[in-house]
Amino acid sequence: MSTAIVTGASRGFGRALAIELARSGWNLVIDARDGSDLEAASAAIDDAGTGDVVAIPGDVTDPRHATLLVDAAIEAGGFSLLVNNASFLGPSPQPTVSEYPLDVLHEVLATNLMAPLRLIQLSLPQLRAAGGTVVNVTSDAAVEGYEGWGGYGSSKAGLEQLSNVLAVEEPDITVYWLDPGDMNTRMHQEAFPEEDISDRPLPETRVPAFIRLLEERYPSGRYQAEDLLAKETRQ
Repeated sequence: MSTAIVTGASRGFGRALAIELARSGWNLVIDARDGSDLEAASAAIDDAGTGDVVAIPGDVTDPRHATLLVDAAIEAGGFSLLVNNASFLGPSPQPTVSEYPLDVLHEVLATNLMAPLRLIQLSLPQLRAAGGTVVNVTSDAAVEGYEGWGGYGSSKAGLEQLSNVLAVEEPDITVYWLDPGDMNTRMHQEAFPEEDISDRPLPETRVPAFIRLLEERYPSGRYQAEDLLAKETRQ
């Protein structure tokens, strides 16, 4: 069995993704800040598959926590997949750039840009040896100028360029930056606190796009879930 690290796996896209990886036979090392949410997700993920699930509560911005995740995956026999899914939205509702609190922006960047980079750096020896894969979960806010999305969008734009350069510098691994699109998740609801988002797709409907990337070994690059799912439908 292969082992994967999936951050932010207690809810939303991360949880749905971890469940599907478990069904496919992966061992998993997962994390989230909320220990009770993580415990519930871990039970669901464990029920879905036959592999081992190691759940480590903590904050991805904590260097000690990042080391614990990587060490646990190494102890599981080594790993070949790192999924940087954990994200921090910032204020709700989203403020304009002119009013964005800089101390909160620091936290957004620490979670959405610096923490993934730290995990990548810690994971590279394993991933190089395994010819492994990094998946950085991004957003259309990284490339579109949406009012009120300057903080979150800039953090994801940084993550995308980091991914772009990493793919050039590390030709022995595969690097994806995947945009799952709008989804009916808690974070999306926090972004639009006064709107009904029940018409958005559930995270489970976007996971097949991720699996398609892994199974068909697409080249490194930026991908949108909707495009990948459309290709699957046409075939």
